[in-house]
Amino acid sequence: MSDRKTRIEKDSMGELEVPVDARWGAQTQRAVLNFPISGLTMPRQFIAALGLVKWAAAGANAELGLLPTKIAVAIQKSALAVAEGQHDAQFPVDVFQTGSGTSSNMNANEVIAQLASEALGAAVHPNDHVNMSQSSNDVIPTCVHVSAAVAIRETLLPALAHLSKVLEEKSEEVGGVVKTGRTHLMDAMPVTLGQELGGWRSQVEHAAERLGDTLVRLQALAQGGTAVGTGINAHPKFGSKVAVLLGEQTGIPFTAAESRFEGLSSQDTAVEASGQLRVLAVSLTKIANDLRWMNSGPLAGLGEIELPALQPGSSIMPGKVNPVIPEAVAMVAAQAIGNDACITVAGQSGNFQLNVMLPVVAYNLLQSIELLANATTCLADKAIAGFQVNSDNINRALDRNPILVTALNPVIGYELGAAVAKRAYKEGRPVKDVAREMTDLTDAELDRLLDPAALTEGGIKH
Repeated sequence: MSDRKTRIEKDSMGELEVPVDARWGAQTQRAVLNFPISGLTMPRQFIAALGLVKWAAAGANAELGLLPTKIAVAIQKSALAVAEGQHDAQFPVDVFQTGSGTSSNMNANEVIAQLASEALGAAVHPNDHVNMSQSSNDVIPTCVHVSAAVAIRETLLPALAHLSKVLEEKSEEVGGVVKTGRTHLMDAMPVTLGQELGGWRSQVEHAAERLGDTLVRLQALAQGGTAVGTGINAHPKFGSKVAVLLGEQTGIPFTAAESRFEGLSSQDTAVEASGQLRVLAVSLTKIANDLRWMNSGPLAGLGEIELPALQPGSSIMPGKVNPVIPEAVAMVAAQAIGNDACITVAGQSGNFQLNVMLPVVAYNLLQSIELLANATTCLADKAIAGFQVNSDNINRALDRNPILVTALNPVIGYELGAAVAKRAYKEGRPVKDVAREMTDLTDAELDRLLDPAALTEGGIKH
């Protein structure tokens, strides 16, 4: 056995030592040496997209008579192995690399060429065969779209649908409970828990609808534009064939972009997708914060609900239990909002015919999708599905809420209503008792006008 730890590989710049057991070549090794920056490598979903694009490209080139069938089959088999995650360790290039993602594209070309050469028993070239009819400048934007589209459809949209379903089920369970509404964090007119949860559910469903709208544009691919958008060195039908093959493989209706110049030079659709993720992050923050407030206490807070007790809440205060899931969700939302800021800046870096911050766009976009999908599922299963309603606390606050006097405005007027509310609050008494003393309304009229459940239906009660 040889004791060699490296082998010699060559590229257009000369010879270079490469780890003997690595399937990558000289260009990947140069990137490893050039970019020891973060230790962060391209996400699994992005590597999968690279494999799928190389699989589709080999198939398209074979169909067009540009690539011998044996070589195409070997490339496709190897590319699918990459897409399935069998060779992730062979993708060591840092996220912070050349802005076109050329290093990641060549990493895929070299690994797939080596795997295909081993399977075929003959040399498969990373550029001439695996990268045929392609440029990093259209491969990487295509992979950004493919990876994001797959991740949204396969992970995030199902997670949002699950959260919506859990909210619906919880509303059926506790929706009839009437509680004090709050505006400005101050007592307001009553609402039901069903109305409150329904608001959350609407936010979630609208987030899914927005993402669905963006998917239409994510499914349009830059492939076929090659170096600058003109399609130099690619068959005119190549990009369309790649889109069709990717659609057959993923079940997603990918198409060739109407303007490949836009596809290469801008990342507007990725910025749009990130913006939709930011909206979702804002919605999840609102839901998480509402849950934290409703759970606050148990004695000195609102104490309207009790979230599932998942772990001890303090290393020093025995018995303390914290709302850990809403807190984790809020942190995920903050991360997604930060990622969006980075993607926004990166999206501005389209200089003439190419955006030059593609790898960081891909990394942040995919991280946001993954984090939001996972956090959404945790929120549904570990917070909303299992919370218990503290009816005594809710009813105690509702009975003493002076803002109930609002329902009397059409009968007694705003000024007298304000006086009733202030006295009820000052004396700590129910509005009904004070109104009985300060107005001519009968007990029956007060019961009807101040019925909290009826007040949640809106409208004038006389």
